[in-house]
Amino acid sequence: MPAAFFVVRATVSDADKRAAFDRWYETEHVPDAVEAFGVSKAWRFWSLDDPSLHQAMYQFDDEAKLAAMLKGDALQKLVADFNRDWPDVKRTRETLVLAQEFVGSEVL
Repeated sequence: MPAAFFVVRATVSDADKRAAFDRWYETEHVPDAVEAFGVSKAWRFWSLDDPSLHQAMYQFDDEAKLAAMLKGDALQKLVADFNRDWPDVKRTRETLVLAQEFVGSEVL
């Protein structure tokens, strides 16, 4: 089964809040999400093209584990925490399944 991914894209419009948002995401939100979701990997990104755009990506072993997380209580708690701490930050969510992985000169 290929890996599946949960992606959260947030727009932090207020430049003065970005450093605090980054610290909160690094020290609280990602560690809480990794533990709650039981994921194998997680990444965070800031856009080089638009400094207001932040993206977090969580890797699940397969679609079934991602689907179970989406139906569980852990996501709702994390969403509530986000809404409490960052009510003005708009975000979108997306789910993806790995179609191909390429490393160096090999397709895995």
